[in-house]
Amino acid sequence: MKDNRDVQSGFSMADVASKPVTYRRALAGGLIIVGEEAYNRLRDRTLPKGDALALAEFAGIQAAKQTPALIPLCHPIALNRVSVHTVLNAEKFAVEVFVLAEIDAQTGVEMEALCGLNIALLTIWDLTKPINAALEITAVRLICKSGGKRGDWVHPDGIPTVAQTILDGD
Repeated sequence: MKDNRDVQSGFSMADVASKPVTYRRALAGGLIIVGEEAYNRLRDRTLPKGDALALAEFAGIQAAKQTPALIPLCHPIALNRVSVHTVLNAEKFAVEVFVLAEIDAQTGVEMEALCGLNIALLTIWDLTKPINAALEITAVRLICKSGGKRGDWVHPDGIPTVAQTILDGD
């Protein structure tokens, strides 16, 4: 008896079995605009909920490690390192956040860097909202990545100076 049901292709993780293990790294960056009062309290570490910058750095690392649990088709990987950098921007009353993820593997770490970045930004939001609810997260992007089959890639807007400093120093 013939089975007349249509089989749907569904979802699947990328097959990385034949890819060589290479050193890969990815740097993501973004900005949260918090306003003058919240910026001053954030800078002075006097927000009601605590030190937003320190907690954001910790949360970003934790999130990068949890990426496969949050994004369904990401490979579970053993990261070599994740570093989160917060940079105060007095001109914009904002905090720039950068997340660098590194691995020696058959797959990249862009999603881990971006996941860590977004959670770090949201952590700043959570700790800053009692002072100013009119917050804005912007300019979230992958800045650059290296390793793998395609080699190096840089965002068309280039690498900001502070991001280059992070890449050179880490």
